[in-house]
Amino acid sequence: MKKTLMALGLACASLLALPALAQSAAPAGLYQALGEKAGIDRLVDDFVNRAVKDPRIGAHFKDTKPAALKESLADQFCQLSGGPCKYEGADMKSAHADMQINKGHFHALVEVLQSAMDAQGIPFAQQNRLLALLAPMHRDVITVK
Repeated sequence: MKKTLMALGLACASLLALPALAQSAAPAGLYQALGEKAGIDRLVDDFVNRAVKDPRIGAHFKDTKPAALKESLADQFCQLSGGPCKYEGADMKSAHADMQINKGHFHALVEVLQSAMDAQGIPFAQQNRLLALLAPMHRDVITVK
């Protein structure tokens, strides 16, 4: 039930409020709520380990170096959440252009991230705050309609 509510909340947020949110600063205190850099590193480590093993999306990571992906995602999550990191990786459209990602893959990835956040003890409200910052990226990540 919690996952269904979170997925519904993510969908609603991305449709209604996220263009404005994406242009504004990260929600106050999110970086701290995620455990700062060390907490984000633990989250991303867990998330990537789960994603590469997930039967729905694992194949998308077969040519990816997990350590490099973890470093890049940690910087991205850190910057988005208001931390001092600077994401210097590729833009989402370029990074995912040839990956044949559909809505089902994207939703599976969100579920994997939610599971990792649950396992890391990140409170539900903070999970939603991070997901709200990531949701606008779906336009560039989903490459197959």
